[in-house]
Parts: sequence; C-alpha cells; structure tokens
Amino acid sequence: MWNEPSAGVAVAALDPNSSGRQPQPAVVASVEAGSIGEELGFEPGDQLLSINGIRPRDLIDYRYLCVEEELCLEVRDAKGALHRVELEKDADDGLGLAFTEALFDGLRQCNNNCPFCFIDQQPPGRRDSLYLKDDDYRLSFLYGSYLTLTNLGEADWQRIEEQRLSPLFVSVHATDPELRSRLLVNPRAAQVMDQLTWFDQRDLQIHAQVVVCPGLNDGPALERTLSDLASFAGGSWPAVLSAAVVPVGLTRFRPADDGLVPVDPACAQRVIAQVEPMQERFQASLGTRFAWLSDEWYLMAGLPLPPRDDYEDLPQQENGVGSIRAFLESLDAATQALPDSIPQPRRCSWVVGQIVAQALQPVADRLNAVDGVDFHLIGLPSPYWGQEQVVTGLLTGQDLLSGLQDQALGDELLLPSVMLRQGHPVFLDDMTLEALAAQLPVPIRIVHGAADIVASVLGVVGKTP
Repeated sequence: MWNEPSAGVAVAALDPNSSGRQPQPAVVASVEAGSIGEELGFEPGDQLLSINGIRPRDLIDYRYLCVEEELCLEVRDAKGALHRVELEKDADDGLGLAFTEALFDGLRQCNNNCPFCFIDQQPPGRRDSLYLKDDDYRLSFLYGSYLTLTNLGEADWQRIEEQRLSPLFVSVHATDPELRSRLLVNPRAAQVMDQLTWFDQRDLQIHAQVVVCPGLNDGPALERTLSDLASFAGGSWPAVLSAAVVPVGLTRFRPADDGLVPVDPACAQRVIAQVEPMQERFQASLGTRFAWLSDEWYLMAGLPLPPRDDYEDLPQQENGVGSIRAFLESLDAATQALPDSIPQPRRCSWVVGQIVAQALQPVADRLNAVDGVDFHLIGLPSPYWGQEQVVTGLLTGQDLLSGLQDQALGDELLLPSVMLRQGHPVFLDDMTLEALAAQLPVPIRIVHGAADIVASVLGVVGKTP
C-alpha cells in the first residue's frame, strides 16, 4: 500500500521555516496492550511533550531518549490537562506507544528540480500528500525512503554521526559532479563523492540508487557511477552496501519539452548487457554482486528474471530489485500443495499491472488446474499515466474501470492492496474503493500477499471487510 504523509505533515512541510521551528507534541495514535504505556494510562489522543526535559523532534529522538532507565515524561491528555510522569524501567524496554506521525517538527522537502521526478509528473487537483517531495534523512533511516543529501545542514550531518543513523538510502543517479548537478538541477548535487567519503570515514553506510534516464546517465556514465560506488564497497565495513539500477518512469503529464526519453525494450536489453558483466566483476573483487537491476528491466526486455540466489539477501527489494522474484517464490510455496478439487465451484479474477502479467501466468495456470476453479488473471495498462507497461501499484481507479469493461470477472474481483494508500481505501487518482465497487458488477476482495491470493482463489477465507 502507498504510505503517504498525513494531512498534518503536509501542512507542516509547506512551511519553508518548518525545519527550524519548535517540534509539535507527539500525538499518541495507539497503545500496545500490556505495555508500560498502558500501565501508565496512556490513551490515543494524548500528547507527549517532553522526555527528561527534551522535546523529541521525531520518532528517532523518541526512541533515543527512551533508552534511559529513568524517565520523566511531560504529557498533555486529550482533555488538555498536564501530567508529569516519572518511572524506572529496563534500558531495553519501550513504552509501547505509536504516534500519528514519525516527524514532530515537519517534513524536509526536496530542494532539487529533477525533470524525471515522479511527483512532478502528476496531474493537478489530487490530494495534497501526493505532491510532497520529501527528502528527509529521518524517513530514510526509519523507512528506507530515498534522499539526495542536498538539503542537509551542518547540524544534520552532526546528528547523523552522533546518533549513528545508518544505513541511509541515497539517490545518487550519477557520480560525475557536473552530470549529477545537471540531473538534479542543483549545484549542491556535485558534492556526492565527498559525501560518500564522509560516510566511509565514520563507518556509516548507505544503499544507493541510480535512476537511469536514456541518453543522460546510461552507457559510460552508468559504468562510471557503479564503479565509483563500488570503490566504497570493500573492506570489513563498506560505506556503500548496494546499488540499485532502476528505469526512469515517465507519465503523460510531464512537460513536453523535458528532453527525457522513455525506456524501451532495446534500451532495457542494453542496460542488462552492460550491468550483468559488472556484477560478475564485483562478485570476484567484493564477494557480492553489489549492483542489481530492478525486475522491470527484465520484464521490459522480455527476458526471464534472474534466479532467486542472484539477489543474495534482497538488500533493495523495496526498490523493485527482486520483489517480483520473491513474490513468485512465495506464490510457488503457496501453490505447492493444491487440492485436486474444491467443494464449491469458484469463479474469480485477479488484476495486476500489465508488466507483470506474463510472469504471473504460470501461477494462474496451476490454480486453474484445480477442478472447480475458474481463475482469470488480468494484466492492465494505465491510460491514466499514459503507460502500457505499468507496475501493479500504479494502477488507479480510473484504470480499473476502463480496463475491466467487458472482462469476464467471475463472481469476485481480487485487488492487490498495493494499489491503495496505507490505511486509507483510496487509489492514486483519489477514487475511493467504495466508489469503484459501486461501478463494478462483482464484489471486491482486497488481497495482501501470496497466501491470501491462493486462499481467496480456492474460496477458503471469508469476505474482505
């Protein structure tokens, strides 16, 4: 599912002075059963103002401060009353509190102007959170989101070192200073090699990302970038742990004169042919393939995905590197012991992005071999984004409505949860799940993973609430 900032973070992030302002109170969203927080009487809506006299700036500060064995908490309850709570606990014990936001002092927005930025390639008029270009090192540490390092001040670098905020996930794109500055449209982007040296000297680590834009940072530029990154990947404590190579994604809403070229099958084949020999060299010199191509390259090139072992420990799975291979592995496990038949005939359909449909078809064939199962795998393009080969998570409500017309949907439609916003049943085009369901002729079931999909096809689970 899409994990977007809430409206509260969106408002704070629009304030250009938000990075230096006083942190807002941390608002409790939930309290873990049996936790210290529950014993103390915390309830959703309570505001944590300070810990040992320090107001936390974010979830990192909160966790850092809670390591102390003796705590003095200043709390404002939902009715506005102030409380001072003193307690002793073991150093490893948390309080069991979850908060409405991870950042209490506002989101750090991006100060670059990359022409390939997906945020800028959206139509106007959608929910505010879709237009927030976060470039926040705290979110990178907490959740693995990518940052460019261009908006960090001296205090930020000092905090990264003091609190050992590692690993971070960094969008590099190019290590040539002039080229990176041109790609990000920011002169500060030229400092990336010095910044990598800074991480190396302090035993701090990053995972790197390279978004390949044909004609700009592919070919010799990509060779240099991966080689430069690999120069920080040796030794017992490498500064660069991995590099992901992903294709640029372009939508029909981008400016017509941006000079960007979409990735086509021939380009995908060239990039694969360039990176795979480098993987072999890295394996020989570093003991790891180090640089990985996202699964989209192989799907666009019409080539089979690498075997699972080639992805090692999947260091960049959330970036699409091995995610489809891992999903296929999960589906293989979930379909290993299928029944010969099911007691009640089952007719259903499953919608995915068109780019992955061919890779998933063998799973559909195995399920259809079960007597009583009539299972229809539907791969859709995205007219909304103007993309034929689209990943599942980018399909919108409008794409579903247009693509499912005149399709044989059976008795139920299975929709992957990755199409929806985290915690909210809404698609990227702001269409709600309820609105979609009202316009389709069959019920919808949201499915969350391989085992859930297989169980839904076989009819062994109840209807999705």
